[in-house]
Amino acid sequence: MRRRPAIIAYDISNPLRRRRVHRKLLQWRIDGQKSVHECLLAPREAHELYLQLGELIDPERDRLLLAWLTPNAPVEARGSGDRASLFRRIARIG
Repeated sequence: MRRRPAIIAYDISNPLRRRRVHRKLLQWRIDGQKSVHECLLAPREAHELYLQLGELIDPERDRLLLAWLTPNAPVEARGSGDRASLFRRIARIG
């Protein structure tokens, strides 16, 4: 099972739903901030996690995004974040 880097981001209006989604993602993330999480997921894991998160949100009011990252794709970043740090962590994890 080969894991790939992914970003999961959300915009959830209800504090209770937001906390539930955040807690679920803490099990999977390798880094992140309040509503953007860097994860290493196999395709099957990503599908299952996305289904689980989908059950926690209100699809009429909330937003949920899973985006796969590719090491060779250009990444634009501003601020103090290090855009290459995720790929360095992946190389260490192996």
